[in-house]
Amino acid sequence: MFQKKSIDGYKPAIDKIEMKTLVHGDKTLLVEFQMKKGALLPRHSHPHEQTGYLVSGNMELTIGAETFSVKPGDSWCIAGDIKHNAVILEDTVAVEVFSPVREDYLP
Repeated sequence: MFQKKSIDGYKPAIDKIEMKTLVHGDKTLLVEFQMKKGALLPRHSHPHEQTGYLVSGNMELTIGAETFSVKPGDSWCIAGDIKHNAVILEDTVAVEVFSPVREDYLP
C-alpha cells in the first residue's frame, strides 16, 4: 500500500483530537494525530502495541505509572493492555503505529 501526502481525510477522534489512518498492512497500521492545545486523552488501554513519534508540539504522556514530557523527536512504545493518557500542552502532531491492526481505525 502507498499513500501520497494529503491534507484531506482527517476525522474527529475525541474533543480537540483528529486522526487520519495513513497506511496499513496485515500486521501494522500507521496513524497521524493532530491534537489541539488543551486536549486531554483520557486514561485507557487496548490490546494493541502502540509505537509513536512526536513530529511537533509538546505533551505530557503517562504510560502506566510514569509521566514523560514529550518534545519533537521523542518516541515511545506502549505494550498492549497498559493504561496510558496524555495532556496536550500546545498544538501537537504525532505519528503512531499499532499492531495488530486496529480494525476501528481502518478507513
